[in-house]
Amino acid sequence: MIILNLIERSLSNLPKSYHSIPDIICQELMLKLNRGEMRADRLLSILILLQNRGRLPARELAAELEVSERTIYRDMDALSSAGVPVYTERGPGGGCSLLESFRTDLTGLTRDEVRALFMLSIPTPLTELGVDQNLKAALLKLSAALPEVLRPEGARAHKRIHLDSSIWFHQRELTPHIHTIHQALWEDTELKLTIRLAFEARGDHLVEPYGLVAKANTWYLVCARQDFITVVPLPDVIHAESTGKKFVQPADFDLVEFWTAWCLRHEENRPIFPVQVAMSPDLFKMLTYFHDPILSTLNLDEAVEVDGKLRLTLYFDTFEQARKRLLDFGGAVMIIAPESLRESVRDYADQIRKIYEN
Repeated sequence: MIILNLIERSLSNLPKSYHSIPDIICQELMLKLNRGEMRADRLLSILILLQNRGRLPARELAAELEVSERTIYRDMDALSSAGVPVYTERGPGGGCSLLESFRTDLTGLTRDEVRALFMLSIPTPLTELGVDQNLKAALLKLSAALPEVLRPEGARAHKRIHLDSSIWFHQRELTPHIHTIHQALWEDTELKLTIRLAFEARGDHLVEPYGLVAKANTWYLVCARQDFITVVPLPDVIHAESTGKKFVQPADFDLVEFWTAWCLRHEENRPIFPVQVAMSPDLFKMLTYFHDPILSTLNLDEAVEVDGKLRLTLYFDTFEQARKRLLDFGGAVMIIAPESLRESVRDYADQIRKIYEN
């Protein structure tokens, strides 16, 4: 019905001779949609593309909508027979067109607001969630509804500003069950999750999904388990299925408020393993350039240069994380303290040396 309402509103802009046909068009289109002769999303996409770009070859429409040219011609015939003022011209210079006066304008947006709106890129988490094409289609419709004078601003902003939220040298963690969780979230149905625990252990839990949060391109599920609200990283979910059991989310639950408070507690309670190191200036410059998380808690006021090396204190969550991370830097980093970590890294280095000596 949204599509038909859009068409009906657009027809109000046509000359008076057209004013008697909106009901007929709506009835014809509804019949075709109900009989499965046309897909509603493709119908609207054709109208929006023609309104936004003017005359288009059927080949270009087919490529954009991922259908055949024959399908495009059938859709154009169906729209035309229903009374929508579209037409096709064959041969060189021809194409598919929409009557110029058939449009819906979106007014009230300023030039700066249009630019800000179209600076939006499609974040990777939304692609994982499967709504990237929906967002793309929404922006296309919005662009088509803009007044003619503002329409170029959206394209200019999109060409000049790009948002990349990915992290340097960070391998994305797979979230194969995100669509199951996303569907249960919208349907307010209980989930049965199998979660990866420490030391290769697993745990099964019944949870009520309250919300999904993407932080640094990693998805987290905020859910209730036995009347306690908790957070589950989606990469830790081994299996997810809906039980079909409905639940009612508390009316006073605020996802943003909960997440902000939870992150604050998580950071305050984060385990800290300090390591004193001597780092080469070249490595420090490289880590700084790429905003490496290893420097996120660094206090530069405490850094001093000794014998051409920077003396720093780095902070890690655990002993194992510190050892794994610092081994990556080879001779560009020397551990000063604690002694236990020095001995462990020395042991790893000896094992590697022996392998290559043999």
